[in-house]
Amino acid sequence: MFIQDNKALIVRHAGETLRIEAWGMDSVRIRSTVYPSFTDHDWALTEMPLSCEPVISITETEAMLTNGRISVRVNPQGVFAVYKDGGMLFREYFRNYEGTLCEESRCLKYINRDYRPYIGGDYRIVQKFDSDPEEKIFGMGQYQQANTNLKGCILDLEQRNSQVSIPFFISDKGYGFLWNNPAVGRVSFGTNITEFRAEAVKQLDEWIAAADTPKEILKNYTDVTGRTPAFPEELMGLWQCKLRYRTQQEVLDTARACRAHNVPINVIVIDFFHWTYQGDWKFDPVYWPDPKAMIDELHEMGIKVCVSVWPSVDKKSENFAEMLEKGLLIRTERGGLQTYDYQGDCTEIDATNPETREYVYQKVKQNYLDLGIDMIWLDNAEPDYVKYDFDQYRYYLGTALSCSNIWPQYFSRMMYENMLKDGYQNPVNLLRSAWAGSQKYGNVIWSGDVPSTFASLRDQLQCGINMGLAGIPWWTTDIGGFMTDDVNDPKFRQLLIRWFEFAVFTAVLRMHGDRGPYDIPPLDDRDFGGGYLKTGHANELWSYGEENFRIMMKFLNVRLSMHDYIASLYREAQENGSPLLRAMFYEFPEDPVCWNTYDQYMFGGKYLVAPILYEDTFEREVYLPSGSWRDTRNNEIIEGGRTILTSVPLDEIAVYEKI
Repeated sequence: MFIQDNKALIVRHAGETLRIEAWGMDSVRIRSTVYPSFTDHDWALTEMPLSCEPVISITETEAMLTNGRISVRVNPQGVFAVYKDGGMLFREYFRNYEGTLCEESRCLKYINRDYRPYIGGDYRIVQKFDSDPEEKIFGMGQYQQANTNLKGCILDLEQRNSQVSIPFFISDKGYGFLWNNPAVGRVSFGTNITEFRAEAVKQLDEWIAAADTPKEILKNYTDVTGRTPAFPEELMGLWQCKLRYRTQQEVLDTARACRAHNVPINVIVIDFFHWTYQGDWKFDPVYWPDPKAMIDELHEMGIKVCVSVWPSVDKKSENFAEMLEKGLLIRTERGGLQTYDYQGDCTEIDATNPETREYVYQKVKQNYLDLGIDMIWLDNAEPDYVKYDFDQYRYYLGTALSCSNIWPQYFSRMMYENMLKDGYQNPVNLLRSAWAGSQKYGNVIWSGDVPSTFASLRDQLQCGINMGLAGIPWWTTDIGGFMTDDVNDPKFRQLLIRWFEFAVFTAVLRMHGDRGPYDIPPLDDRDFGGGYLKTGHANELWSYGEENFRIMMKFLNVRLSMHDYIASLYREAQENGSPLLRAMFYEFPEDPVCWNTYDQYMFGGKYLVAPILYEDTFEREVYLPSGSWRDTRNNEIIEGGRTILTSVPLDEIAVYEKI
């Protein structure tokens, strides 16, 4: 049955209701449910869409809604196909005896949207689409793998340390697609079928936009999901961090040493276990006797201070009993209360609960912000579970299976929204995870605890490209990777330099890592579970020898010289959603070579960056699109439209300015 409901098209069939409506420029939102009505969750679609006047036509055999350049045709069985300018983009996969949009075999008895019920109410939904094997797909967040083009990939829709699930993709066919549901699930971009799966939901919800270029698609997407706020210019230089500064004195000694070595830093980061117990959210007075004096001295040096906050609450914490009594912690469906076990017996906070967010924020404000701490590092933001058994956990918002992917967004909102309310200007916080729409909450997302290998460096370039195309422009990495066995290994030091050169041309330049070997003795005998007082080796620029220090200082100065340009890129992200680190085809969508080139990228619209991504490599090929390019190393002007071979010694990175 077809029904026009004001500006929406409704299709009812066999107990299912399908709702199709205009939702922004050249965009539609499609929802489906077998309940009597839809939920009131808009999930990532937080911004009011532009007012649209769709055209709806209904006949006995077909209905169609058109909103600008995009149209959705649907048959009486509720099977739909999506069109751009009259040409089909994709259609649902349907092989059944009932009428269909295609003529393939109906004996298979596959339906387009399969609702499998659970006792108690929720459904497992599987939606299938016909697949174009030649299509290229990008975005979807951050997956530690080699594939930049996601066609042929299977991706788990779940948050893990170094894996960030953001279910929005851009197709080279000229559309963007948001799977607007935070449920745990999976997507398979097969060459025969595309299949989305949500493990526990009440309805299907997706948003689709048509446009000619990725830049236009991302603008339409961020029109309805939100854009980044302004980024403070005083954070665009070097952030200094390591695992870990254990005491107030170590932080001050490092800051003073930076000044003595003429290394300007914008931020110094105080990492984990500066606290007493997890969930106390305060400095340990034994090692941090006067944190306000420390912060004041750092501010006098022009350095912002960032401190790590974890969501875990140890049973020994002074806040555990109260939070448990008030229902502010994640609940387990069976067994004990433990959800996290690193250095303690912990349960994590339920960030989806507004009362939890207010409670924890007040603790953080009292013990950190009121002392002058500038930024919060929201680590373990997936949250990091002792085991990723999502059917074991339950939140204020629902079962973890139904909504776990949005948890990191609520974790960031705990700080961002409350800081805004308290008058903080442009709060920026560091976070290890995100979901669709997280870009609007002042998040710098970093790629997690990744290995210190060249293979991992290659993965990070892929991650940065796809995070940007998923709407997250503030993205960065641990320079050198997180996990290092031996800081004295020449191979690691080579990796560090190549990674530093790459990081200069990303949104945030941040030194961090767990630097082995683990032979630094603890401060004293106190121990909360083995290794509580450990730290990694030094991770300051001068820690890796005079020649490496020279190279890193050279590129730090390059970064600082680009300040005004980088500030313009942050403004562009705020205006239209463009990432700072961009796929080649983002700037050159008309060039077919760029749609297949993933080992180089654009830093904004002006600079083409071709990092060295392999060990003991000192030359590489670079593809220059049509036009004139200036080699920033020697000012040579090169005509593009071709691939060149260039020498890249260790103290260089191939960067070409478009002129």
